[in-house]
Amino acid sequence: MWIDTHCHLDAHEFGSESLQVAARSSAQGVAMIVIPAVERANFAIVRDLAAAAPNACYALGIHPIYVPQATEDDLIALRADVEAAMADPRFVAIGEIGLDFFIPMLCEPAMRARQEHFLREQLKIARDFDLPVLTHVRRSQDIVLKHARQIRPNGGIAHAFNGSFQQAQGYIDLGFKLGFGGAMTFTRALQIRRMATDLPLDAIVLETDAPDISPSWIHPGRNSPEELPRIGAVLAELRGLDIAQVAAVTSANARAVLPRLPLME
Repeated sequence: MWIDTHCHLDAHEFGSESLQVAARSSAQGVAMIVIPAVERANFAIVRDLAAAAPNACYALGIHPIYVPQATEDDLIALRADVEAAMADPRFVAIGEIGLDFFIPMLCEPAMRARQEHFLREQLKIARDFDLPVLTHVRRSQDIVLKHARQIRPNGGIAHAFNGSFQQAQGYIDLGFKLGFGGAMTFTRALQIRRMATDLPLDAIVLETDAPDISPSWIHPGRNSPEELPRIGAVLAELRGLDIAQVAAVTSANARAVLPRLPLME
């Protein structure tokens, strides 16, 4: 069985198919799909989708790409929604949160500072409720690590990890796991494949980031959690391991870092 630790199953690219995609994924052995929120407007959407799909759960957070239009009221609402969601067995983490210093508009000094403010406030929410975080990190590994070290949430996942071995160890030291997905399937992705091969297996979780980060065999088409077993098979090949072993270990890793994950159904 597999766990997709990061999948935007509510994205418009899935249209009205989200529940069917979740069901097909279950038939492929994907026992759980984590659906992170990206803005206040989709908090209820991811919650309701997770309630409707037997193999889905959700996280709540404000993605750095949505920070420009977010307000302080959204942070207040997030805290209130998290408090209410603690009674929901389908709620597992704070996310997707982080920093994006890749998109030019988000790299302007005022916007960098605003992103860091939203990251810190959401890390505090995670800390206050003893929750892990799902982090978006583009060209900002060291700064995200700095804030995580200062605020100390209850671990988390560095989504779509693409840093150095030193940065990987920084996350591991904070109780994080490192997310690998479709990017790992490209033979030209030498650094990501080295990380996937050489990092301790107990530090790795699998993800699709569907509908984004399509694996090589469907790029540039729409990604899906249905692809996770094949992505996992690539990790097994890179490490010279049995596929069943990789499925078991990465799923155990996901459960260790996301202790509120629902049991397999």
